[in-house]
Amino acid sequence: MDDVRTELRAWLEKNWDPDLSLREWREILVSSGWAAPSWPTESYGLGLPADSESILHSELARAGAVGTPTGVSMALAAPTLLQYGSDELKRTLLRPILTGEHTWCQLFSEPGSGSDLAGLTTHAVASGDEWIVNGQKVWNTSAHHADYGLLVARTDWDVPKHAGITYFAMPMRQAGITVRPLRQANGYSSFNEVFMDDARVPADHVIGELNNGWAIATFTLAVERRNFATFAQRPPITGDGRAVKEARAEADEYFKTYEWYPQRTGRVDLLVDRACEAGRNTDPVVRQKIAKVLTLQRVMQWTAQRAAIARAQGKPPGPEGSVAKLMASEVARAAAEVHSLIGGSSGLLAGEDAPLGGTITEVLISVPAISIAGGTDEIQRNIVGERVLGLPREPEPHKNQAFRDVPRGSR
Repeated sequence: MDDVRTELRAWLEKNWDPDLSLREWREILVSSGWAAPSWPTESYGLGLPADSESILHSELARAGAVGTPTGVSMALAAPTLLQYGSDELKRTLLRPILTGEHTWCQLFSEPGSGSDLAGLTTHAVASGDEWIVNGQKVWNTSAHHADYGLLVARTDWDVPKHAGITYFAMPMRQAGITVRPLRQANGYSSFNEVFMDDARVPADHVIGELNNGWAIATFTLAVERRNFATFAQRPPITGDGRAVKEARAEADEYFKTYEWYPQRTGRVDLLVDRACEAGRNTDPVVRQKIAKVLTLQRVMQWTAQRAAIARAQGKPPGPEGSVAKLMASEVARAAAEVHSLIGGSSGLLAGEDAPLGGTITEVLISVPAISIAGGTDEIQRNIVGERVLGLPREPEPHKNQAFRDVPRGSR
């Protein structure tokens, strides 16, 4: 790794030019293999160990340079394509992810299939060299400007529900797709609902094997859980020049979606100062509850660090992802309780003249979301109980029944 760092540092000194456009710089970075050094050489990487990625980030920061885009494209689409995509899909779709030319969204949940994702009814029918897709997805971040979507759709109704699902890379910019924003209780519109009416997917845009989409979806979800603690954290962008300014503008636009995410995690960072300002810092109950929150947060951070180390070592997603996500929910709820205890009824006030400009109200309204996003707490406990602890699985009365005959919705 010392040799890798030396080689990368020398390459950056020779090639980094802040006056290039962001796209020009990323094209050079991708062509060199340094954009994703741990990726295989046939997929625009250098085939280096996984911890070369951390060296890349530190050396880019040292040089004041910028790397690949942040978001679903690199965090979820790229790992899924690398693991399951055909050689042709990798050649076609990975490079535009690295350069930022294409952005992606995730098309998993449906109005009637959230926790029971395998009960999805969005369906795809083969038609010549295309698949025709009809259905609805919901809670789709960034769908309003995405070029592609990670889509799971039903392709066989005559097998059990987990067996008839196929995973697609669906082009989003087409007449058959309608994206509508969803207004949230906290006033933001971070998510969308997506309607597909005879939307079309090229036949060669199937990821993995036909009707084996559930296994691939669980891989994507495991990657998402592993990244959950840091998914909306903005990495610093330092330096000057055209490429840096354009990268900063790109990040500004992306992170607008996540500006309320600190509130949904409970804003633990505000607790001590709020207690002092309100004169509650000597209240033994308040002190005890703040200590509990800070302890839970530290344990969660250690779990997240274990997940980050495992990722840097190239290990597959493990149980620490589900554990960290459960801990995040516990911390957020405990923090919201303390905010309520400190502020009392004033915590219900919104607007500029409310406590912290209404931030506390945002916390109280937003915290429930963390127990739902990325898989509910109940689903995470099932995963840990069944797949980690080896406990008996939940009863599945329709496990071996053709999905066509399974009661669902109003039936």
